[in-house]
Amino acid sequence: MLDRELIRKNPDLVRSGMKRKRLDSALVDQFLQVDAEFRRIATETGNAQADANRIAKSIGQLMGQGKRDEAEDAKKNAAELKAKVAELEVAEREIEAKLKHIELEFPNLPHDSVPDGDDETQNPVIREWGEKPSFDFEPQAHWDIAEKYQMIDLARGAKITGSGWVVYRGIGARFQRALFNYMVDFQTLRNGYEEIYPPFVVNRDSLIGTGNLPKFEDDLYKTQDDFFLIPTAEVPVTNLYREEILDAAQLPIRHAAFSGCFRREAGAAGKDTRGLLRIHQFDKVEMVSFVHPDESYSALEAMVRDAESILQSLGLHYRVIELCSGDMGPKATKIYDVEVWAPGVGKYLEISSVGHFGDYQSRRAQIRFRPEPTAKPEFVHILNGSGLAVPRLFAAILEACQQSDGTVVVPEALRTYFGADKIG
Repeated sequence: MLDRELIRKNPDLVRSGMKRKRLDSALVDQFLQVDAEFRRIATETGNAQADANRIAKSIGQLMGQGKRDEAEDAKKNAAELKAKVAELEVAEREIEAKLKHIELEFPNLPHDSVPDGDDETQNPVIREWGEKPSFDFEPQAHWDIAEKYQMIDLARGAKITGSGWVVYRGIGARFQRALFNYMVDFQTLRNGYEEIYPPFVVNRDSLIGTGNLPKFEDDLYKTQDDFFLIPTAEVPVTNLYREEILDAAQLPIRHAAFSGCFRREAGAAGKDTRGLLRIHQFDKVEMVSFVHPDESYSALEAMVRDAESILQSLGLHYRVIELCSGDMGPKATKIYDVEVWAPGVGKYLEISSVGHFGDYQSRRAQIRFRPEPTAKPEFVHILNGSGLAVPRLFAAILEACQQSDGTVVVPEALRTYFGADKIG
């Protein structure tokens, strides 16, 4: 959610930011029109209430002066004004609800440093790490390797639930468990995040707080009692502090949370349908940070490095890209994607998206802090990112570490967790 005063006082800045994200800026005019009506009614309500209070106060004075007829007229006027105030308050609440609905539709504005562009083809590469693995044979895709060793069962997943649902079995189940255990330990014991194990089901207010609702409801799985399966642990972890005022001494707060993630992927039909690249249920370790506004952009760079550190520890080649303005979605001010190389499918896979949200989510969720004990509360800045997503890491390791004899060498850092040095 944007600052209401920003839209009122600098609408051209908001229009410019929305246009940079390749979004229609007509919402600004809609807001200004409704806001003008809201402020008109609020002013009229305040004036009517002040008149009613003034007249009510005069009634006793008139009675004391023996002016009964004038006092009766004043009572009548006061009653009429009271009824008018009640009507105006109803109208004010209705128009304010309309105004808040419009506010929830506003995207965040891109940071000045974000490169301008239309789509993913214009995202600049910031850096690369490691070298692409080379093979003296044709590398296999992860789904062929996984099915060969009966690590995943796509057919039975589809039978149990539907297309895009996966059963991990045998060493596949053990391997994916090793991955998320390793990543939770790495982010908490080495990178200093506090571990959280959140609910996998959240209420509507939680999703409004993170900006998933109302815009992305079609991408979510919903229960019959208006709860939702989480699309990522970002949602419950961000809402840990909803409607709270933190002390400045508590900042930064840095959490790492393992969770299942559930997504309809309504906007991605027909894309990456084979294997583990785009499925409806997957495991992920999420990083969420609550930081002082003065330190938030340096915290973003640090969080990207925390995501990268997992891949470095496993010896996997990757690159970091910065999303251009037209590809970064509505919620963030700045985003870096970490993409791991998967030689079997011959492309980079997004395995982490680390975003700076400024006070956009904290305004929606009312998460504030006091810079000083007696100071007025301010909104914290919130950042989050994957650290990392399990299925694509699973796929990348199988593809990058495969051998000519068909086996897969398990990265050394994972061997204690997995219990073996190779698959096959």
